[in-house]
Amino acid sequence: MLIAVGSLAAMGIALGGLLGIAARYLHVEEDPLENELMGLLPGSQCGQCGFVGCGQYAAALAHEHAPVNLCAPGGKSVIEALAKRLGVSADTSDHEEKGPEYALINEDLCIGCLRCIGECSTDAIVGAVKSVHTVLTENCHGCAKCFKICPTEAITMCKVPVTLGNWHWDKPHADAQH
Repeated sequence: MLIAVGSLAAMGIALGGLLGIAARYLHVEEDPLENELMGLLPGSQCGQCGFVGCGQYAAALAHEHAPVNLCAPGGKSVIEALAKRLGVSADTSDHEEKGPEYALINEDLCIGCLRCIGECSTDAIVGAVKSVHTVLTENCHGCAKCFKICPTEAITMCKVPVTLGNWHWDKPHADAQH
């Protein structure tokens, strides 16, 4: 019994040491600009920018392969922060500022086609084939991909109501006079 425990402990120490050495020598340096840009993005992973997620969009921004105005959920504030950090100018005149939204399914119009479930990247929509679907509002990040694909227009985008839990005081502008 002691031989088995001792040999298992010795193998654990040896393999742990090998993993530590491998981690040191096979370490890949990350681009600090990518991490900083990732911190500025909302992290909704919705794919509206044309990239798989916020990480790929941040990498494309860091290597100057993408414009700064592609993040729809982030709004003007994220576009301006990205442009300021990258030292580029961004035209936000055609960008519509919507605020946080969530999807809502009208159960009378839903036919259970499953198209919305296939589009949802956060699994916020639940339901089955030819059954009524519903949205788990706490999981929905308001990307509106389900809204665009619904054949019966059963999905509407609703504004997140302002409550004590999500209300924020607006920051004062730097150019405001005292």
